[in-house]
Amino acid sequence: MDDCLDPALIDEARRVVTANLAAGRRVVVAESCTGGLVSAALTAIAGSSGVFEAGYITYSNEAKMDMLAVDSNILETFGAVSIATAWAMAQGALTRSQADVAVAITGIAGPDGGSEQKPVGTVVFARAQKGKESEDVIADTRQFADTGRGGIRLQAALVALKLLMP
Repeated sequence: MDDCLDPALIDEARRVVTANLAAGRRVVVAESCTGGLVSAALTAIAGSSGVFEAGYITYSNEAKMDMLAVDSNILETFGAVSIATAWAMAQGALTRSQADVAVAITGIAGPDGGSEQKPVGTVVFARAQKGKESEDVIADTRQFADTGRGGIRLQAALVALKLLMP
């Protein structure tokens, strides 16, 4: 075994690295519930240094505020698992790096932490691109089946990688 990560994750990361190298784009990720899984997948690919700028693992609200400049009012008003927070995370990662595109992931991987409004498996994504207006940020909420903590994190990482495609 060449890597400890899921083969589907490695395959998707390879596609992201290859496509972004061809496009001359650098990427940055801001991860919460995936805990660095997207960054690990990207850096598992030889040559990823030509594409991968940085990965911010901002698991706590304090880290989101300190590392990505997410406003405390956003976190207090909408919560960590919200389009507003993912949007702010993506913008913060893009602003604090030299990357061309940023993807942010925040969610509830379980087994605890869910609520009626935001059950386990709720994951929010946002993508921001350099030179685009902040209104052009793509943000989406997905509800993954509760396949366990690892399964939810894997599904979220795969979606985040697809968002990094040019």
